[in-house]
Amino acid sequence: MRPPIFVRPLTDDERAQVGAGLRSSDAFTLRRSQIVLASARGERAPAIARHLGCDDQTVREAIRAFDARGVAALRRGAHRPKIIRAAFDAAGAERLRALLHQSPRTFGRATSVWTLELAAEVSFERGLTAERVSDEAIRLTLKRLGIGWKRAKRWVTSPDPEYAREKVAATA
Repeated sequence: MRPPIFVRPLTDDERAQVGAGLRSSDAFTLRRSQIVLASARGERAPAIARHLGCDDQTVREAIRAFDARGVAALRRGAHRPKIIRAAFDAAGAERLRALLHQSPRTFGRATSVWTLELAAEVSFERGLTAERVSDEAIRLTLKRLGIGWKRAKRWVTSPDPEYAREKVAATA
């Protein structure tokens, strides 16, 4: 059984800010304030969770966050990564552009149309990236190059005289 966890003693300023959080229109701030005050009164995490209708792990995380960050823990933080690393450097992005100007059949694929996922696979196999990247990383790299990605549509045409017949057969 885990030992009970309680919030550290509140300063007067913190108590005032937590009290102001009880009047917040933001549900996250309101719930965190309720958790901190209940813990400061000596209530245990499972009892607070039952009273607020949440999981006791949520209560423990809120208490730990308040102990670590103070009143800043009453506001929701960003969920995005703090550092965004580009999957391709400038030279790699240009090699990706050159790769996409070739047919996928050149690389042993059974299709003549690039998809983002296929571009990610081939770029990894050809050594453009050290690890397999997501299709979103390919899309963002192309966006950085000023290329808007759109998948092939049915209005694509070909100078081949048999194209119309083959297109109907392939899309039917």
